[in-house]
Amino acid sequence: MSPPVLLALDAGTSLIKAVAFEGDGRIVHTAARRNRYVEGPGGAVEQDMRQTWEDAASALGELVASLPERKILALAVTGQGDGTWLIDEKGEPAAPAWLWLDARAGPIVAVLRHSEAARIAYAHTATGLAACQQSGQLLWLARYRPELLARVATAFHCKDWLYFRLTGVRATDPSEATFTYGDWRARDYCDETISALGLRALRHLLPPVVDGTVAAHGLSPAAAARLGLVEGLPVVLGYVDVLCSALGSGLYGGNNAAGVSILGSTGMHMRLAADEDDVVLNAERTGYCMPFPVPGRLAQMQSNMAATLNIDWVVDLAAEALALAGAERERSAVLAALDEAVVLARPGAALFHPFISAAGERGPFTDGAARAQLLGIERSFGFAELMRAVYEGLAFAARDCYAAIGGQPSEIRLCGGAARSASMRTILAAALDREVRVADQPESGAAGAAMIAAVQLGLYPDMAAAAAEWVLPRLGPATLPDRALVSLYDRLFPVYREAYRATAPVWQRMHATREARDAA
Repeated sequence: MSPPVLLALDAGTSLIKAVAFEGDGRIVHTAARRNRYVEGPGGAVEQDMRQTWEDAASALGELVASLPERKILALAVTGQGDGTWLIDEKGEPAAPAWLWLDARAGPIVAVLRHSEAARIAYAHTATGLAACQQSGQLLWLARYRPELLARVATAFHCKDWLYFRLTGVRATDPSEATFTYGDWRARDYCDETISALGLRALRHLLPPVVDGTVAAHGLSPAAAARLGLVEGLPVVLGYVDVLCSALGSGLYGGNNAAGVSILGSTGMHMRLAADEDDVVLNAERTGYCMPFPVPGRLAQMQSNMAATLNIDWVVDLAAEALALAGAERERSAVLAALDEAVVLARPGAALFHPFISAAGERGPFTDGAARAQLLGIERSFGFAELMRAVYEGLAFAARDCYAAIGGQPSEIRLCGGAARSASMRTILAAALDREVRVADQPESGAAGAAMIAAVQLGLYPDMAAAAAEWVLPRLGPATLPDRALVSLYDRLFPVYREAYRATAPVWQRMHATREARDAA
């Protein structure tokens, strides 16, 4: 008889994925649906809540149909963080969801960031204010759409909405509740934080906090019929997707002083705080602090807005140049060729600041006007050096982020698209002067959610035991720091920071010029 499985639903920004795991973390089957959202005026990025549920149910239904002879133990849910998903008293969507990509609250948050309210909120949350967070989005709605908020009964995040559709229970998890509205010491909402943010009148919209490591709710009759599952199946509310990804990639287990860097479209750099006294605050009031799904532990993280998006820019630039010369190549071939060339390119040939996103930068500093820049080029500088400079810029950005949360951990566990590059691993190991290991778990977010369910069900006595079986055997060999590169990067890193700080006033003037041009 085939062993039983745990199901996990991971509703990301690009894909909604349903994954089945055996008890040791091995993936049995996956199903996915492309996520859909719409961009609108003023920086709006919205998603149809009903469609999101339909897509999630479709992926889960396909997954369940592929497991006809398997006993299903539980279903865990995680998803994209931040954003605002509003429902009315009857449980129906009150409006399209605002995603974390939505920028409409930016001006409100920019003012708030320089107020006493920001100081109070940061003292409790250890999380910097950003337009992507639900708090700023609710403030925007209160100012410009009060009639909408009058119809709202509950403010969810993405995974909370899906959990509600699966169970009928209105809830959120400790991570999103705490970094948005709470206090990391209490792992819960904090009235002083809510009041400082000007949201006391909307406090009733915040759902109860449910910790999936200790509690679950049963699958509703309607959801069971839709998905082909048994009514009452335990459904576990996971933590936010970035924490589940960190858990599935090795932030906890074995060497608990290890850190995790996710080099995907954005860059996320995380360390584990041993207790509340180990939380490190920074003068810029940036980053996130979230309760980790282990008693007493907290995850601190800094996120730079763009990681592999910078690599994409170079690849697209090279592909465009080839096309103009009549020598078109597949994009994947261009990426492979440039990645191979990095090994032979001169290290430190130029400095690159990887602020390629049109939204600027958010970690370890916040500046919506920040833009990418290349410094120190000379005539011999070529495409291979450009690609290497981008890799080095990403590594310096990681070092910059870790410095803001207490410094480099003793080892880095790497995941995301850029983790596949041996050159990137070598450069990152040298820039951080730490061993780098790749976490070989292609569905780390779903795996982390499933691990939370496994502990909740008692399949493991604690998360350390789960990590010993699910994570540690999947860590690859270490990439060791090259001592000559370590010395070079130690000299270059202070220059990297000094250069972007000196350029900040120029970014502001360029931003003003662009706005004037666009208004003309």
